[in-house]
Amino acid sequence: MSEFQAKIENLLNRTAANNIWRQRECINLIPSESSPSQLVKLCEISDPVGRYAEHRTLKGKEIYFYQATDFIRDVEDELRKELQLYFGCTNIELRPISGNMANEVVFKGIVRFLNREKPKSQPTRKMRAVINNELNKGGHLSAQPMGALFNFVEDNLETGRENVYHFPVLKDNPYKCDTSKLGELIEAVKPELIIFGKSMFLCREPVKFVSGITSKMNPRPILMFDMAHVLGLYGAFQAPFDEGADIVTGSSHKTFFGPQRGVIAGNMGAGTSLDKLWIEIKSRAFPGSTSNHHLGTLLGLLLATYEMNEFKQAYQSQVIKNARAFARALNSRGIAVEGDAGEGFTETHQVVIRVRQYGLGEDIARRLEDNNIVTNYQALPDDDSFIESSGIRMGTQEMTRFGMQESDFEQLAEYITDIIKSNKQAKNEVRKLREKFLTMHYCLPSEKSISLAARVLASILPGDAYLTKFADNLRSYTVK
Repeated sequence: MSEFQAKIENLLNRTAANNIWRQRECINLIPSESSPSQLVKLCEISDPVGRYAEHRTLKGKEIYFYQATDFIRDVEDELRKELQLYFGCTNIELRPISGNMANEVVFKGIVRFLNREKPKSQPTRKMRAVINNELNKGGHLSAQPMGALFNFVEDNLETGRENVYHFPVLKDNPYKCDTSKLGELIEAVKPELIIFGKSMFLCREPVKFVSGITSKMNPRPILMFDMAHVLGLYGAFQAPFDEGADIVTGSSHKTFFGPQRGVIAGNMGAGTSLDKLWIEIKSRAFPGSTSNHHLGTLLGLLLATYEMNEFKQAYQSQVIKNARAFARALNSRGIAVEGDAGEGFTETHQVVIRVRQYGLGEDIARRLEDNNIVTNYQALPDDDSFIESSGIRMGTQEMTRFGMQESDFEQLAEYITDIIKSNKQAKNEVRKLREKFLTMHYCLPSEKSISLAARVLASILPGDAYLTKFADNLRSYTVK
């Protein structure tokens, strides 16, 4: 065997082992992850994965700069319509390849929009002030000056820092906004942008309250909701456009169970006060931030959106029911669960627990991983830093899609409690539990999708005799 072949064999053996461990033996509770369906994965590796389809609007017409793009143009048009249906909105921008990039595109577009009428002799100004969720109170990194907001907000000459202010929180519940103080803050700083959304996400955001206040302001701030973590719960958890938001951004691979991409949605049609902002957002998507916008995952996202629009209500309902059952079960076993007990601890897919009395969050997360339960450690609002975190953050979305229901999460809570409190080894029990949940739900069932999968596999390298034979065998396979 040549060294080249040996390297490939070693890598693929390790890849297969990791696939088996993560997909068959582990229970994944990371709230920012999800496994796409097999048909979505096949779309991701199809021909568009290596192609380009740059395009932009010129003189009212969408111009494509590459040939052989009719198929992917139609895919993008269809995906835009499917997502307009999902959000109930007028505008969809699909070219960002991550939620972080989606936010950056919006921030760039807002700065351009705010400078639309400035004389050429004046320098470009940044956003005067922004309100967002503080990082150590659960705010998302991409909405911070150290993240995608970098260099888009004016500096405060007194503090030497950007004019970014944070949602005030309740003393007895740091996961929920203090709306009385928020109203005072908005009046005092008169922000040009207010960013809702978090990465540690247990409660609804005060979109309707803020919209009611800011609708009377002139000029009023732009209201943006970064729904990266809860995009797949749109409607069941919160529907920002119905509450007055202008823009929704997010990533398509957390609770929304598609490939890893970003999306920008808006209600800024022609004739609205922000229609020119949408034009700027589109131009910052291309050529501002993207060239190739990863067409394989674009194709996969269309199929995933078919799935989401078909199974949205059942999936969303079960995710939230599972999260509340999971939280209650952990709490009943003496694990400190964050959030409001009177409201079921969580309104989303996330469950956050406090584990500091048993060890640092990082150490507990490693202990859980050693027992095939995958989580991530989390700094809680009273922690000094992520390095000495007190919490573990978990999500129910992926295992819900593999069929787990309330009683199954209650069983899982028992294993987790034993691992955390007693350092019990529960790897075998966890593996046996996972063996019950290997079939993906809320998608086309295997008996109906296998012939379609074979057709796609056979088409990827049609001249390869070995692959063609494999696909033919798969096509003829009968599910018993």
